[in-house]
Amino acid sequence: MLHLFCHPKGKVDARALRKAIDEAWTNGVQVVTAAILGAKADVCFMVLGENLWDVRRFQSEVQAAGFKVAESYVSLTEVSEYAAGMPEKMLNDRLFPKLPPDDMKAFCFYPMSKRRGDVNNWYMLSYEERENLMRGHGAIGRTFKGRVLQLISGSSGLDDWEWGVTLFGVHVDDLKECVYTMRFDEASALYADFGVFYTGLVGTLEEVLDATLA
Repeated sequence: MLHLFCHPKGKVDARALRKAIDEAWTNGVQVVTAAILGAKADVCFMVLGENLWDVRRFQSEVQAAGFKVAESYVSLTEVSEYAAGMPEKMLNDRLFPKLPPDDMKAFCFYPMSKRRGDVNNWYMLSYEERENLMRGHGAIGRTFKGRVLQLISGSSGLDDWEWGVTLFGVHVDDLKECVYTMRFDEASALYADFGVFYTGLVGTLEEVLDATLA
């Protein structure tokens, strides 16, 4: 999985971008486009594919079409080590998600890691303690089913943080409530560090370009 947060650097070749996205889907690479709010980026291209050469080629095509990558994030879809007993469909949905979800246009991405502090060190807890905390954390997340879809991807050894978190919501306030509520959970309150947040709206390429190049 590759998140590309971009700014236009001049004239954008919309036709070349459309061609790149269509070819990516033909090759089994999913591309989600989002218009980003605020000054951190204008557009996000969220790219998922099994062939890393195809993913990297798409990045080059985005740059050649007139976008400068301001920030990026590399990660892998994964199943948590605490997911024992989870139904096969749920496991497959995490490993092979079909995006974007219907009727969820609000978008948010942020990276996170587990804390290694002198007092609160996630990696000094026993497996049983970590599993118990994560099961409680997951139970809170499931209360937002139907309002928020959460996709957690692993990035240890691949990028600067340990996980990337991508949220799709029915409304932006669903995303805010979800993140706010889960921060009170012990697994987050004591053991989680968060990176920069990017928020926007999922749309077709044409919708996103219309909003960002107006």
